[in-house]
Amino acid sequence: MTGSYPVVRPEHRLRAQGPFAGLSCHSEEAEREIAYLRRHNSTMRRLVNAVQELSLARSIETVMTLVRTAAREMTGADGATFILRDGDKCHYAEESAIAPLWKGQRFPMSACISGWAMLNRQCVVIEDIYEDPRIPVDAYRPTFVKSLIMVPIRPQDPLGAIGIYWAQHHLGTPDEVETLQALANTTAVAMEGIKLYDEMEQRVKERTLALEAANQELEAFSYSASHDLQGPIRRIMCFIGHLTDRCGDSLDPQSKEDFRTISRQAGQMSALVNDLLKMARLARTEMYFERVDLSSIAHEVAANLRRNEPTRHAQIIIQDDLVVCGHSNLLKNVLQNLLSNAWKYTSRLNEPARIEFGKAGQPGGSSAFFVRDNGTGFDPAYARKLFIPFQRLHNASEFPGSGVGLATVRRIIERHGGRIWAEAKVHQGATFFFTLPSHDQLQSSAQASAEVQRSPIT
Repeated sequence: MTGSYPVVRPEHRLRAQGPFAGLSCHSEEAEREIAYLRRHNSTMRRLVNAVQELSLARSIETVMTLVRTAAREMTGADGATFILRDGDKCHYAEESAIAPLWKGQRFPMSACISGWAMLNRQCVVIEDIYEDPRIPVDAYRPTFVKSLIMVPIRPQDPLGAIGIYWAQHHLGTPDEVETLQALANTTAVAMEGIKLYDEMEQRVKERTLALEAANQELEAFSYSASHDLQGPIRRIMCFIGHLTDRCGDSLDPQSKEDFRTISRQAGQMSALVNDLLKMARLARTEMYFERVDLSSIAHEVAANLRRNEPTRHAQIIIQDDLVVCGHSNLLKNVLQNLLSNAWKYTSRLNEPARIEFGKAGQPGGSSAFFVRDNGTGFDPAYARKLFIPFQRLHNASEFPGSGVGLATVRRIIERHGGRIWAEAKVHQGATFFFTLPSHDQLQSSAQASAEVQRSPIT
């Protein structure tokens, strides 16, 4: 952005007397030009700052505040207004002045100078408002205004206008007009950017609401369907049991095997429905955070696993003092799933099974909890599929399961604000990592919140 520097013509130079007349004249001319350059440089710096600030603005209120302040500072005016085009009205939305002007008022575009600037798509420079027929003098008479400059915001299709005012007669210079128009052009870009940003944000909100509604409907359906399926499955299993008791001795071997197959399939379906019901209930569980001793929970889960299969020999290593903040029942579900999986996938080893639960550092200085085993492992290319409902990497005949457990674990971890991932190699074991907020982090957050509540409002 450049301004036109004033050209000092010979006839305008100060006349000096005596032998130093020429020297004095040129010296004063240089001082004036230096002073002009300093003012111009200061104005340009303020304009650049305004451009930078406007580029970060995310609301029209912020834009108006920045512009009214910058307009006065760049021109040294006694007042500035920010006018928005509102249909066929001019809305004087914001102002900064030595005395009140028209903030909050609306005028017909045909009855105010800002409307004239917008309708004619050009700037206005008025040295004496009472000598210009375009000025509605009745609106100006109660004010301090004697002179003004008005520039449209986006001349080709005005969004509004910027006005600056002086309490003394002042003829706006080309530099002032050029600077204000540059500010107005930048303002137009900022306003268009905010409009686009608001539209995109609204679309995101609408899509988020639609997605949440769809998820709620899906969760409600899953809960209802899972609940409704339990009854028929129980009746099938009971019916098979009664038939076996009544007719078992008279059945041929093939019929007995068929009954066993039906009973087994019904049992698997019942387990799947129960897992679905657990996952559906998860979305309905109210979250709360408390101190949770993961080490203690892990020891409890490990003891239950050993109790259910007392003949199995497996080394289970649990790190002590692993304390977090979270929902205790949900986190128990996490460890139950992860440790049970490790127990299951180490059941066919030719070597002693080893299962470990602990906490380890991660790249970047963070840390994560882990459950590691030396079991069957899996192809790491399919690691992401593990956390999708019903996706299994092993045959159900080898390792029974519904494919819902790890999906449930992922949801629980994400509801706690953490994340979960897995690393493995085929026949070389697997490690499941997850992150959770620490007890100290929650305490610090609570203390900070309490301090904010105790601090006086200023």
